[in-house]
Amino acid sequence: MSPLEDGFSRRFYYLRLSITDVCNFRCTYCLPDGYRPEGRKSFLSVEEIRRVVGGFAAMGTRKVRLTGGEPSLRRDFTSIIEAVASTPGIEKVAMTTNGYRLKERAREWFEAGLSALNVSVDSLDPRQFHQITGENKLAEVMEGIETALAAGFKSVKINAVLLKGLNDYQLEAFLAWIKHKPIELRFIELMQTGEMDTLFQNHHVSGEQIKQRLLESGWVQQLRGKDDGPAQVFMHPESQGGVGLIMPYSKDFCAGCNRLRVSSVGKLHLCLFGDNGVELRDLLGADGQQEALQQRIRSALSGKAATHRLHEGNAGATPHLASIGG
Repeated sequence: MSPLEDGFSRRFYYLRLSITDVCNFRCTYCLPDGYRPEGRKSFLSVEEIRRVVGGFAAMGTRKVRLTGGEPSLRRDFTSIIEAVASTPGIEKVAMTTNGYRLKERAREWFEAGLSALNVSVDSLDPRQFHQITGENKLAEVMEGIETALAAGFKSVKINAVLLKGLNDYQLEAFLAWIKHKPIELRFIELMQTGEMDTLFQNHHVSGEQIKQRLLESGWVQQLRGKDDGPAQVFMHPESQGGVGLIMPYSKDFCAGCNRLRVSSVGKLHLCLFGDNGVELRDLLGADGQQEALQQRIRSALSGKAATHRLHEGNAGATPHLASIGG
């Protein structure tokens, strides 16, 4: 079967699958007032997750990232990992987490088939971490990262959203931390969403500034793999760790798009900043609907736009990043 491809010859090997929009942190750039449920939601079951991942895998998807909200809040999270990892064709199962359960569960998740971790650490200063996330848990998160490395994870990445006046001056501290650790830092440029206009205006800083500082310090940009995310990755001969920059406002950011998103309630989103989603859940009730599921995904993909409209201040229908997994 031919791989997923849109009208701009972009091929899609990477699925970001949200399994809940619930989160227990209150990050200023995402959920500053904490999680606010909008009615009672029924998130995708393990069997529905198995079927949607199977449909994507049959069309060439090789990497699945489990996101939220905070995915580890699902009591059946280990079963979800096992279901995804055992799907024929899936080669890599990753998760994005705030890290608060890593210390207790990292080894269990690794043994279930989880192969890569992205952990959010927006500051190495405990007080500032508390200020940004609403939780005084930096020590626990850092212990969890060490536990994950000891458990056998070869791919551990640290996500930090760049916030002018809060953590943008900590670049050197982060670089010193990864010098002797096999960890890749991911600095993410603050993105404007429906509920975050004021925060964006006050704290946005261009990732290009960080890129220039890295290049001037001897960091070298790396080639991008076909199932990699959107980061521009840099390595330094004297550092065991690397740096990735995610800059959605940079030129041609969308040209290399290779990922699609499915929300925790079963909607396909062609872009994080799209206007609406395509319902898939009605086709996840039985294995016999796989052909119809794949046909609907392909049909929707034919309408994927060339680029987002963030430069116009248009974040689509996304109220905050937790709503469809960031």
